Amino acid sequence: MKSLIKILIVILSLNVYAAPQFIPDRQRGEGPFERLILRGVIVVNGEGAPPVGPMDVLIEGNRIAQIKNLGLYQPVPEAKRITALPGDRVMELDGHYLLPGFVDLHAHFGGDAQGVSAEYVAKLWLGHGITSIREPGSGNGLDWVLAQQARSKKNEITSPRIFPYVVFGQGEKGPFLTEEDARRWVRKVAKKGAVGIKFFGASARIMQAALDEANKQGLGSAMHHAQLDVVSWNVLDSARAGMTTMEHWYGLPEAMFTNQVIQDYPPGYNYTNEQHRFGEAGRLWAQTAKPGSSKWNQVRDELIALDFTINPTLTIYEASRDLMREMNADWQKEYTPPSLWHFFQPSLISHGSYWHDWTTADEVAWKNNFKIWMRFLNDYKNHGGRVTLGSDAGYIWKLYGFGYIREMELLQEAGFHPLEVLRSATFLGAQVLNMDDQLGSVRSGKLADLVITEENPIANFKVLYGTGHFKLGADNKPTRVGGVKYTIKDGIVFDAKELLSDVRKIVRDAKAESGGLGDQ
Repeated sequence: MKSLIKILIVILSLNVYAAPQFIPDRQRGEGPFERLILRGVIVVNGEGAPPVGPMDVLIEGNRIAQIKNLGLYQPVPEAKRITALPGDRVMELDGHYLLPGFVDLHAHFGGDAQGVSAEYVAKLWLGHGITSIREPGSGNGLDWVLAQQARSKKNEITSPRIFPYVVFGQGEKGPFLTEEDARRWVRKVAKKGAVGIKFFGASARIMQAALDEANKQGLGSAMHHAQLDVVSWNVLDSARAGMTTMEHWYGLPEAMFTNQVIQDYPPGYNYTNEQHRFGEAGRLWAQTAKPGSSKWNQVRDELIALDFTINPTLTIYEASRDLMREMNADWQKEYTPPSLWHFFQPSLISHGSYWHDWTTADEVAWKNNFKIWMRFLNDYKNHGGRVTLGSDAGYIWKLYGFGYIREMELLQEAGFHPLEVLRSATFLGAQVLNMDDQLGSVRSGKLADLVITEENPIANFKVLYGTGHFKLGADNKPTRVGGVKYTIKDGIVFDAKELLSDVRKIVRDAKAESGGLGDQ
C-alpha cells in the first residue's frame, strides 16, 4: 500500500494530462537551399573558442560545407569571399553573430493543465534559438511525442529536433515488483523509440536493474531524485549505477551530508503540500558539507570521474528567491496566455504553484540556497565536470524560450564565463544526446542548426530574449535591441521575430476568447 501511495504522489507531481493537438503543418521558414551563403558573420563555435570573424559560411542542403575566414580587410576583397554561384541564396550579415543552435535538455511540451498549444511552445523555443530539445518525461504520452519527433525530422512542422525520454514506469498499472519487470519495460520503450528514461525513484534493486538494462539498450537516463526515495538513493548511487544525468539538484546535497542522514524536516511537514516541499527545499543546501571540505571535494571528484552530467535548471526555482520578479517579468503580458497565467497562480492542485503564503524568510533562504548551489556548479565545471542547460518551463512563472535564456544568465551569475555558458548550451548538450558529431558546434560537416543575432550575446545574454534588451538610445530615448534574428534548423531559415509575432497572436486570440480573463 505504501508503494502505491508513493506512485500516486509521483503521478500527481508529474501532471500527466491529455495531450494537446499536434503541431500544425509548417507554414514558416525558407529552405533548405541547395547552397546558402551567410556573409560576414562573427562565429562563436560553441566548443569554447573565442569569437572569430568576419567569416563566410556555406551551407549545402542541411549541412555546413565551408567556413572561410575573411581577415580584417575593409572592404573585403571578393577573392577572399566564398564565391556565389547562380541560384545561391546569399544573406548579407556583416557584423552579425553566428552560434550553434541551443539545446534545451529539460523541455516539456506542457499539457491540458497549462492549456497551451504545442505550436505555441515550439515557436517560442525556435524563436529563442533552441533547435534541439530533450522532452524529459513525455507527459503527453510517448506516442504523441514520437509523432511530433517524426514530423520534426521531416521538417513538416515548425519545431526543434525532439529527443523523447519517458518517465520510468509510464503506462504500467503499478510499481515494478521484480527486476525482470523493470527490464522488460525498459526493452519495450526502447523498441518503441524512446531515447532515454527519466527516473524519480524506486528501490535500489529495481533502479540498478533498470539502469543496467537502459545502458544495454543504448538509452540515456536522467533523474529527479525525489525526496520520497532520496535517503536510500542519491546522486552518488545513480552515478555509480550508470545514470547519465541528474536533473535539478535534489539528491546532491544529501550525498554530501556529514552530520545527518535525512533532511531536517519540521514536524508538520507534508510532501504533498508543495509550500512545505519547496519551502524546506530552499533550506537544504545549508545542511550539507561546506564548500571545499573533504566531503564536498570527494563527491565532486567521484561524480566527475563517473562522467556524470548535472543539468541544474536553476531558472525554474528562481521565483523562490524573488517571486515578484518572475510574476512581473517583461514577457508575461504579451506572451503568457490566460490558461497558463491561471496555472501559475497559487493553487493546491497545480504543480509548482506553491505560493500559499510565500514569505521574506522563504526568499532569503532560497537566495542563500542559490549561492551554495551555484558555487558547487562552478566548482564542478572548473574541475572538468559537465554542466548543461535545461529550462523546465511551463511551471513556476517560467515561459518557454525566455526561461532558457535566463538559465544562461544564471550560469554566468554562478561564475561561468559567457563562452563557458554557450559551450554548456550547445556542445555539451549535444554530448548528452550523443549527437556531438552532428550538432552543438559550428564546424564543416555538421548539421546546419544555427542562431544568428545582430547583437553580441557574449557581452550581454539579454540580447537573446524575445523581448530584447532595454537600453538608452543615442537620441536619449529608451529602446529595445536584439532578440534572435534568425534560427536555422536543418538548413531551414526561420525569421525568429516572425515566429514570436505568431506567438503573440496566439496569446491575443486566447485572451479575446476568454473575455479578458488572465489579463496581466
